Amino acid sequence: MAHVSADAPFVPLNIAVLTVSDTRGFDRDGSGDLLCARLTDAGHWLGDRRIVADDIYRIRAAVSEWIAHDGIHAVLVNGGTGFTPRDTTPEALAPLFDKVIEGFGELFRQISHGDIGASTIQSRAIGGVANRTLVFALPGSPGACATAWDGILASQLDARTRPCNFVAMVRPDAAPCASRQPATTPVAAERVEEKQA
Repeated sequence: MAHVSADAPFVPLNIAVLTVSDTRGFDRDGSGDLLCARLTDAGHWLGDRRIVADDIYRIRAAVSEWIAHDGIHAVLVNGGTGFTPRDTTPEALAPLFDKVIEGFGELFRQISHGDIGASTIQSRAIGGVANRTLVFALPGSPGACATAWDGILASQLDARTRPCNFVAMVRPDAAPCASRQPATTPVAAERVEEKQA
């Protein structure tokens, strides 16, 4: 079971928020507002915030700019994950990923099932890593964004979460989780000493 280590320091991340919508402006972006509030309340920094239309190339261009920027550690995209013809966020993001975080979408749908039942099958929430930047695509409703942040992202973007989290992957100055540290068995230590001799 995951827990917060009292020995590990909190490491803030620079997180960008992208809302995908043909109709919303900043005055009506409840999901973007929620994500910005959640991440700053947790101690992270809002690196940038934008709204783009439901267009595969505009989505990809905005996220590509952020993953090429050394100062952005994570990108939270909300909207465009359904099944209408205009929902193209997963198709926009998938080609950018170096690695897919399969468990993100799986866990999101599992948690969502308790709230919305079998309708969760219509969510195509996805996550991945691109150029050492975490990218998560969430449905566009504030409730779904709260579910994703509270149930998954808050802990996985917290360097204190054990047994593991994503922070050291995007912030090399953060301490790695125990499962990602080199082996320190007596045999491994002997081999290191032999090589140094």
